Amino acid sequence: MATASPASDFAPVASQTAAPVRTRDPRLDFYRGIAMFIILIAHIPNDPWAKWIPARFGFSDATEIFVFCSGMASAIAFGGAFLRKGWWLGTARVSFRIWQVYWAHICLFFFVAMTMAALDQSGLFEKTYVSSLNLQHFFNDPASQIVGLFTLTYVPNYFDILPMYLVVLAMMPLFMGLHRIGFWAVALASVTIWLVAQYGYLDLPAEPWSDRQWFFNPFGWQLLFFTGFAFMRGWIPAPPVSKTLIWAAALFLIFSMPFGSWKVFTWINAVAPDLADEIRKVWPVTKEFRNKTDFGLFRYLHFLSLAYLGWVIAGEQGHRLIATGQGAAAKVWQSLLTVITKVGQQSLAVFVFSMAAARLIGVGLDLSGRDVASVFAANMIGFAMIIGVAYLAAWFKSHPWKSKK
Repeated sequence: MATASPASDFAPVASQTAAPVRTRDPRLDFYRGIAMFIILIAHIPNDPWAKWIPARFGFSDATEIFVFCSGMASAIAFGGAFLRKGWWLGTARVSFRIWQVYWAHICLFFFVAMTMAALDQSGLFEKTYVSSLNLQHFFNDPASQIVGLFTLTYVPNYFDILPMYLVVLAMMPLFMGLHRIGFWAVALASVTIWLVAQYGYLDLPAEPWSDRQWFFNPFGWQLLFFTGFAFMRGWIPAPPVSKTLIWAAALFLIFSMPFGSWKVFTWINAVAPDLADEIRKVWPVTKEFRNKTDFGLFRYLHFLSLAYLGWVIAGEQGHRLIATGQGAAAKVWQSLLTVITKVGQQSLAVFVFSMAAARLIGVGLDLSGRDVASVFAANMIGFAMIIGVAYLAAWFKSHPWKSKK
């Protein structure tokens, strides 16, 4: 493929292939909304509901949904800017988003750290909430840890998703530039970076007092992000609806369960101990391929299988996610879809809020106990709060204070 001239690389590209129309995909917002509810459950301390989230039944979890859908959303929100305004302004647009996410990360940390410290100082609890998040190092040596926090060389375990997202976003201008050569250049770069990350050459330090690395290595996870990005940009064609692919995806999900889920393995061990012994022999072989930090190959294949089935279930253009009919059931389904979609549309605000709210909901469960009724009430309150945040964020983004023409 012929390369473009240097001038055209950095200028608006009106004469080139037009960017896809900027529209919201109902499948994107719906599944991203589902991920937000799962992420809330997963981060409420000792929430019994977390035993039944998708992460307990396979290699991938809600993190994959969040990253993949973020890649798709970025293709809509930022990808077109590169084609309409050129590489420099497209990079500026991405940089502004990085700036927003960076400060969301900083503010989230300080709010959670403050609330954990306030709980410890209240004298109402025997446990220390600061230590529960391993934040004692921050409070013991705040001067050096603040420097690390702002330079992302100190990334506490609970606060590791947004830093990964920041670095992946920062890679977007590189991949948009490579696409001027051809999609093969993008794919080659992404796969190469991912492969190098698998061998630990691109690890990032998470704290100065140990050898711990970032829990989510952005150089591994970028493969999933840019897969979603490429699908939404049209660089990769949508897969066909095929019975062969459906069966292949379903069987991969089923047969990977005992290797990616300790829960499923214990079930098999209870009913078929001989089979469990054979699975136990293979388990160490799969360890590196299901690695979450560097985004192992099995996690990638597991999520793609899950995403393909979700894509098929949603139907063409997501028409099954649009309720039709006039009955009561259709109205309930429409209301549910509307709420989940709204949460998906405001995923950054919802995610940041849910990470803070989850800790406080956990405190409430510490006080009330974790019986069935208390756990149900706590999760429902959490759901109601993130739904409220989604609608509030959408209201602010609508700029209601501006005069309407």
